[in-house]
Amino acid sequence: MSVKKLKILFVTAEMSPFAKTGGLADVAASLPKALAELGHDVRVVMPKYQSIEADFRYVMDFPIQIENRIETCVVRKVDVNLKGTGKKGSLPVYFADSYKYFDRDGIYGHYDDSERFVFFCKATLNLLPLINFKPDIIHCNDWHTGPICLLLKEELKDNEFYKSISTVYTIHNLEYQGNFHSYVVNLLNTGYEVFTPEKAEFFGMFSFMKTGLVYADVITTVSSVYAKEIQTPQYGERLDGLLQKRSSDLYGVLNGIDYEEFNPGTDRSIEHNFGVDNFQDKKLNKSALQKETGLPQSDVPVIGLISRLSGQKGLNLIIDRIDDFMARDLQFVLLGTGDDYYQDHFRRIAAKYPEKISINLEFNAKLAQKIYAGSDMFLMPSRFEPCGLGQIISLRYGTIPIVRATGGLAETIIDYDEDTSHGNGFSFSNFSSDDMIDAIDRAIMLYKEKPDEWNKLVVRAMKSDFSWNRSAAKYVELYINAVNKRRD
Repeated sequence: MSVKKLKILFVTAEMSPFAKTGGLADVAASLPKALAELGHDVRVVMPKYQSIEADFRYVMDFPIQIENRIETCVVRKVDVNLKGTGKKGSLPVYFADSYKYFDRDGIYGHYDDSERFVFFCKATLNLLPLINFKPDIIHCNDWHTGPICLLLKEELKDNEFYKSISTVYTIHNLEYQGNFHSYVVNLLNTGYEVFTPEKAEFFGMFSFMKTGLVYADVITTVSSVYAKEIQTPQYGERLDGLLQKRSSDLYGVLNGIDYEEFNPGTDRSIEHNFGVDNFQDKKLNKSALQKETGLPQSDVPVIGLISRLSGQKGLNLIIDRIDDFMARDLQFVLLGTGDDYYQDHFRRIAAKYPEKISINLEFNAKLAQKIYAGSDMFLMPSRFEPCGLGQIISLRYGTIPIVRATGGLAETIIDYDEDTSHGNGFSFSNFSSDDMIDAIDRAIMLYKEKPDEWNKLVVRAMKSDFSWNRSAAKYVELYINAVNKRRD
């Protein structure tokens, strides 16, 4: 198949700014725009959660069969402006709404999540002929969309409208799999012949993630390093055997960021705009961050951390060595919410070191930008990290990453001490608090003892290019690959 204008349906449970719990929302906000800029016809579908407020336009409503009953899907639409991408026009975003399934607090964690996302998957497929949009590709993202791949191959394989549609399935985080009771088979209205170890069954459960991995034409994940890691028992979350089996269809495509949104030269959330030519003004943002977070205004290194507070993020490495960490001449600013275990620990730490630590247990997009712009360093000691966006954003703002070399962190950050000509941060390989402290010490030493070299490092970081341009083109190649595979 020659390169042509593709019709692409991007299906996601989250999309910034409408709903966000993690990096999936940022990818869903920026990748479809980048694909549209390349000239492709892109549409997005996501659930309409109660918390979403937007200038919706009613499109239609239609029935969805769930088991032996009929539920109603109401479709609403928002056109997202493509201004800033270099392309005129807008990106259509369709919202699948249901009073029963989505008119409630929160996005996930409900007793009936399996039924909610079965409804969403069925609604997505039923919507297409009603809006007269027959995509070449349905790009499914994470466990919430896995059943779409199954339904296309099992229930709709002989349907003239659907049978030629190809699927690409992206793993954003293999740890979250959507494993539910086998009763999901009834909700899907498929036969129990799909509930086998070769198909949807996973240790006695119905796995939404596994259905995507089994049935998709092409599988991607969000960095090439993570694509290799998840084929091992250490990172494979019990799916490494299946991923090895499908290794010829598995690709790693590094996430990017929207360079219009994350631009220190125009960012309205920060106190002072700056760029490569006046990067020294970054210090003004540091003073503003210290003032806002109640820390003493001095030129000690400020280390930022913005994260979901969970075991994945390596926060125990910080907690275990907090006294040693605080013995250094530095300040630490944390922003995030998550597990009570970590929130309680960081509250106690903040009370013990009020002059050195600012703990902000909240979701605060404006403060996040101020931390990216005002910190000197950005800490990501993750146990595993499929891609990570924090280190990429911090580079854009001249904030030097200190990361554990895993997944996308290993792919994006070159350790300065190993390569002083090309290094853009500091990294450590072992999941060890000793190694983390060593990396922090190396960063602090360069900051304090070799300011000219530090400034060169800041400029190099800001000149890094992790925009979506290269990755969007790679996705187009994979879409064509999936279309060819389906055709053959």
